[in-house]
Amino acid sequence: MKLTSSAVLNVILEVKMKYFYTTFLMFAIILSATAQASWNKGKFQCLKIQAVEFDGTIAEAAIATPALSTLVTALTAAGLVDAVNGDGNLTVFAPTNEAFNNVPAPILQALLDDTDLLTSVLLYHVVDRKIDARRSYFTKKVSTLAEQKVFLNRQNGAPHVNQSEVNCQGVKTSNGIVWIIDSVLLPQF
Repeated sequence: MKLTSSAVLNVILEVKMKYFYTTFLMFAIILSATAQASWNKGKFQCLKIQAVEFDGTIAEAAIATPALSTLVTALTAAGLVDAVNGDGNLTVFAPTNEAFNNVPAPILQALLDDTDLLTSVLLYHVVDRKIDARRSYFTKKVSTLAEQKVFLNRQNGAPHVNQSEVNCQGVKTSNGIVWIIDSVLLPQF
């Protein structure tokens, strides 16, 4: 049997295709294993995220964050800007503008119409010590400045305060730490 150049090329092409498919298959297996491993570690990835350092107070950080403008407006209306602007070692769970937008209109209006009620709700978001909200592996009760407790826990691997999901990246300030949350915390009345 005489080998022609086209037969040799066909054999080379066939070998290259087998090599390509084998390499592709190995790559897919490695990628799949890596994805599975990272999914299993996902619930702990949150702990690896470093807090942002903000050169200023909690109030100044909130003012500098457009997504917290509703919170700043509420703090101003309740006369609490100085409370989160002064000395201390506070933790603030800061609801975003979207979180305030998700509060039912009658409840939001009741809050805005009653300064004492608004003050209670806002103080329910503040703890008088620094807390890493991501490190609650079991449910932990923490007292707030509203003299009620919030519950820190994990749900589906994500950190939560009560039923609000906590953003994994905190903001360290000169007088405490801010954790962005996805809903407004409402104390018991």
